[in-house]
Amino acid sequence: MGLKESATRTSINTALHYINGNPEKNLPRLMAFINTVMRNDTSFPGPRAAITQVINDPDNNLNQLVQGLFEDIDLSIIKKAFVNFVVNANFIGWEKQQKVREEYGCNVPWTILMDPTSACNLHCTGCWAAEYGNRLNLSLEELDDIIQQGKEMGVYFYIYTGGEPLVRKKDLMELCRRHNDCVFMSFTNGTLIDEDFAQQMLEVKNFFPVISVEGLEEATDFRRGDGVYGKVLRAMDILHKHKLPIGISCCYTSKNIPSIVSDEFIDEMISRGVKYAWYFHYMPVGNDAATELLPSPAQREFMYHRIREIRGTKKIFPMDFQNDGEYLQGCIAGGRRYFHINANGDMDPCVFIHYSDSNIREKTILEGLCSPMFMQYKNHQPFNGNHLRPCPMLENPQAIAEMVHHTDAHSTDLESPEPVEHLVEKTREYAENWTPEAEKLWKISHHTPYKETHEYIMSREQYEKEIVPKLNRKIRENTRNTRV
Repeated sequence: MGLKESATRTSINTALHYINGNPEKNLPRLMAFINTVMRNDTSFPGPRAAITQVINDPDNNLNQLVQGLFEDIDLSIIKKAFVNFVVNANFIGWEKQQKVREEYGCNVPWTILMDPTSACNLHCTGCWAAEYGNRLNLSLEELDDIIQQGKEMGVYFYIYTGGEPLVRKKDLMELCRRHNDCVFMSFTNGTLIDEDFAQQMLEVKNFFPVISVEGLEEATDFRRGDGVYGKVLRAMDILHKHKLPIGISCCYTSKNIPSIVSDEFIDEMISRGVKYAWYFHYMPVGNDAATELLPSPAQREFMYHRIREIRGTKKIFPMDFQNDGEYLQGCIAGGRRYFHINANGDMDPCVFIHYSDSNIREKTILEGLCSPMFMQYKNHQPFNGNHLRPCPMLENPQAIAEMVHHTDAHSTDLESPEPVEHLVEKTREYAENWTPEAEKLWKISHHTPYKETHEYIMSREQYEKEIVPKLNRKIRENTRNTRV
């Protein structure tokens, strides 16, 4: 064992000692220890400072949330999460990632999203995953190889999407055992969680389910089917009883705002043991996407303020994938912090943007990260100086159109390939309508106007003159060539 590894193990053991019992007393000591160990380390100074402030303020609602983790979650899982997520995925992993970034000049992700299967036992309204069909799967060995390649680059955090990942329960638990040093999170509809699966989660300790809900019973069953909300609550009760962690995933649309962030809904989720929530803006992906579900600018601005209010008052930590872009300096896709591998092996730059020029059955992950499509992302991020307009599809649709045409990336929807022009036309008006609201919010929170950062982030007039004629030609060509 080398000196550095020995010192790392000693530090981990010391940190784990602080996790044993009496969190109110020991957690401030733990953060002081971490800050001392990392005093010369420049990684994550902002988050470390924020966490330190929370941990040392007993009146803070997030402090109370952290204290509650030790009451509601098995201590062995907390310890495993600390080692795998805090130490491996962040401290050790970040150093490895930086070396690859510097050597190859490409993005290297912090986490990899992957679809074990395209199959799902539900068919939710507006779900992009349903566009793939239900016949595709990544084999156990392919999933294992993705993780092996990722770990070589410093990636220790993996997220399953789908389809419904728990259709592959057995394989997912096997991967947890094979890669005991990683953290695995899975978005799931929750209907396949039972007592036996809860026992397996307790055994492996490194699997974290995130259950999809659209609000209370009426809203969830409207989108996911009759009776689904009841099954979700049963799944939560099983997890809570076994002292397992629970997160939720919420897609906000024009139809479920403001109910999806109401006090009634949030308090119900907290009472069920939910500790964190991912909020996702509805994305109109796929030829048959329901564009009427796109939130209005006023609704999105409401979500901007409401999520921040919940973070400051409730014992739950919500994250807004779209409106929190300012904390991450814009778009995190294209491998900058994550990318997506679908059940056909295609490397999509984003879980919501299904255009690719790489497949894991033809290229290594590193080769994919160095491919033209992924390098387009790296070279043009952020796509907007206003990080409340982070997405190259939703808020800057001309960007995704240009990147696809520049690289000749293809649609990875094998059931009904969507021409990028079709996608752009669904989001262009939305982007125009959101822009003034985003500018207003940015000026209020940052006290400065934003700057457009890349030459292809062009004016509407330029877009209409230079790009639209090309797009119209492509639309006509694709209409002739694409199966409807």
